[in-house]
Amino acid sequence: MKDFRKRPQRPKKNKLIAGVSAVIDALKNAQSLDRIYLADSLPAFSAKSIRSLAIDASVPIQVVPTVKLDSFNVGQHEGCIALKSRIVYQSLQSVIDWAVGEGRLPLLLMLDGITDIRNIGGIARTAFCTGVDAIIIPDKGVGALQEDAILTSAGALEKIAVCRVDSLVKAIDTMHLNGIHVYATQMNGQLSIEKVDFREPCCIIMGSEEKGIYPALLKNADTTIFIPMKGDFDSFNVSVSTGIVLYQAMKQRMS
Repeated sequence: MKDFRKRPQRPKKNKLIAGVSAVIDALKNAQSLDRIYLADSLPAFSAKSIRSLAIDASVPIQVVPTVKLDSFNVGQHEGCIALKSRIVYQSLQSVIDWAVGEGRLPLLLMLDGITDIRNIGGIARTAFCTGVDAIIIPDKGVGALQEDAILTSAGALEKIAVCRVDSLVKAIDTMHLNGIHVYATQMNGQLSIEKVDFREPCCIIMGSEEKGIYPALLKNADTTIFIPMKGDFDSFNVSVSTGIVLYQAMKQRMS
């Protein structure tokens, strides 16, 4: 019987950078990369150089068996392959500075533990339509924001600023230093979204449907908020929930 389950697609060759020197040059030249694959057999001195540059650029690294790199079919990869990104990731502080410079009250969206590319694409589309200045994602635990995600977002992921950070907790610290109020959505939150003042500089954290928001983020958020529901049911889909909260924020800011 034919197996109709969808298999992971191999990245196209023109999306890959192969070889230690080539990847190091890409990092030094601030080329936008989605992730770097390192073979588990790569010599320590080569891995150390790449890791140092990747950390500075907030590019996630994935250690894999050499056979996986061989499967990319790019020839002599030397145990290192980088995947180019169609998205140009932005610095969180730069986005905040830009928004303030434009006379805007920053509206930011943080995604914690959301891995489904279709949800991320739908969320990005809604965020762009409701005036969000940037989406903040972690550098680990998120799928590659490549063609499928961009297609699902109707191209919004290429239009809205995306900030990829090595720590969401540190990102909250950065926002607090800039006077941005951080709201974390939770089913048993403190405040209904109807009573939240979204007209101030703020960030909204959305968590995964399975695990919710990471406890450390809840601890560092200023206020937990919830969406009123009629009827006894689990919760909204995360993409739908995001749309409800962001529409409330947009409605307040437009009035």
